[in-house]
Amino acid sequence: MDTPLPPGDATGDRYVAALSAPAWGYDSSEFLRRRAHGSHHGGSSPSGSERALWRPHPAPHPTPHPSAPISTGRITWEPDAISFDLIPASDPGRALFRLQKSLPTLIWNAAALEGNTFTLPQVRTLLEGVTVGGKRQAEADQILALSEGMDIMVGEVRAGTFALTKELSDRVHAAIARHEAIEAGAFRGEGTVVGGGSVRLAGGGTIGGDPAGAAGERLITDHQNLLAAVGALPDPRAAALVYFASATRSQFYFDGNKRTARIMMTGALLHAGYEPVSVPYARSEEFNVALDTLFTTDSATELIEFLTTCAPKSIA
Repeated sequence: MDTPLPPGDATGDRYVAALSAPAWGYDSSEFLRRRAHGSHHGGSSPSGSERALWRPHPAPHPTPHPSAPISTGRITWEPDAISFDLIPASDPGRALFRLQKSLPTLIWNAAALEGNTFTLPQVRTLLEGVTVGGKRQAEADQILALSEGMDIMVGEVRAGTFALTKELSDRVHAAIARHEAIEAGAFRGEGTVVGGGSVRLAGGGTIGGDPAGAAGERLITDHQNLLAAVGALPDPRAAALVYFASATRSQFYFDGNKRTARIMMTGALLHAGYEPVSVPYARSEEFNVALDTLFTTDSATELIEFLTTCAPKSIA
């Protein structure tokens, strides 16, 4: 079962590490501003000036008749409500170089979002091959597994062979979830274990997992349909982020779904010549809210919009 993300921790080593971590994307002040005035996904809509504050690059000529929501895979989303231009284009080689320089931070964020208590300096130490004392082995294993999964993706991007495929997703999942998930590297139902896929919401309650079908055939078909749908999207950034949202909602695996889908999203962005997206631990509340909306309504607009603000703000 995928667990809710931990609430923000305003004390201790993790807070110090968060302050020292390099900035990635926009900070939570934008989220708080939107919440104060009522999200446009529920409640009163923000004024034009407030929406401009939320979107640093608003469209100069808004569409007079917004398009209807699109259904892609397991989700629906509103293209006109999302500013994909917040994710900057970049030379793939340079973007990959910057990502590798930031890997300890990206891995720390991903682990912290799962409740891992390693600090950023401790993650750096562990990735350098030095054992960190006073920590549970399970937490160290999770960080090293995340690093291995990232390495698989980076290798495919560097070779120019990255693609959103089940085979690659299974390889990544087999690495990142080998210490945690039942039958890592296989969709639910493909092995000997049936059921699973339920999600505990951060706001309370549980959402049941989609039926896997005999030998996982329903989930396999759902994934094939998802790949066909995102492959038809004209913007690679939309394809990458929509894939993450739909794969997360489908819960293809017993555990580690968000981590696997996030690595696949990152690879898709890099391969297409765009900067990657990384969810900072400091913004876990926003992530939680958007995920709860995704799982309770099947609408991914809020989650995808949030992800566009988690790309680098500038390129050196």
